[in-house]
Amino acid sequence: MVQQIIILLVFIAALAYIGRMLYRNFTVKGGCASGCSGCSAIDFKKIQKDLEKKRMQVNG
Repeated sequence: MVQQIIILLVFIAALAYIGRMLYRNFTVKGGCASGCSGCSAIDFKKIQKDLEKKRMQVNG
């Protein structure tokens, strides 16, 4: 009985940890989705403009 309670507590702790990670990924206010603030924010518009410029040079 004690072993089952310990396993249940470990399982609940694992669910809470995964739930917290998912919550943090979807509620980030800027920066990347990991929330570690180790990298700078990605500017997708700039990347798209650079790709369009390269495509125009190749086709051009």
